[in-house]
Amino acid sequence: MSTPHDSPAPRLNYPTARFMISAPTLALCPNDTGAEVAFAGRSNAGKSSAINALTQQNALARTSRTPGRTQLINFFTVMNDESRRLVDLPGYGYAKVPEAVKIEWQQHLSDYLRGRFSLRGLVLLMDVRHPLTEFDQMMLDYADQRGMPVHILLTKADKLKKGPASAALQKVRSRLKEWEDLVSVQLFSSLKRDGVDTLSQKLDQWLHTPEEVNQ
Repeated sequence: MSTPHDSPAPRLNYPTARFMISAPTLALCPNDTGAEVAFAGRSNAGKSSAINALTQQNALARTSRTPGRTQLINFFTVMNDESRRLVDLPGYGYAKVPEAVKIEWQQHLSDYLRGRFSLRGLVLLMDVRHPLTEFDQMMLDYADQRGMPVHILLTKADKLKKGPASAALQKVRSRLKEWEDLVSVQLFSSLKRDGVDTLSQKLDQWLHTPEEVNQ
């Protein structure tokens, strides 16, 4: 029997995050046990910057002037515990790489999202000025097929004034109303660290989920 979340999950210390391993394919990922949360987004959505803001580290996730540089699935431990992991998925859709490489990245993403039992939730990053791209819809469809929760970060919120940023947030929530049982949305700015606490509370919930099923 499931219990409702009537009290906040214990807080995890995300600045303790440390690099664990990089894997080019699902088969080479760490053992599929424990709990992990994956970060996904187009290559120009600010994914690495968000992970670095969350962990208060400048270079835990690699940032680059060339979007799409990350082509591996990168795993990080939290609080020196290999059973709690943050996962940085390859950026997609913007990088100037051959089409065959893009297709290969998409296949690895699909394999990971469909087949990873320990994946408890997906953090999907979208530039607040250009949300819900074709890639974003594809990721939401993967999550919907698995019934997996998604937390959307509308990144680079500092690029908009408060009114337009709030309007963009409401528009995305409205467009995703049919998925409101699985999808939550917030504004986020890595530059100003706005929204980091809201994100960390969501991750706390997912990474503390009990090992209730081994089916």
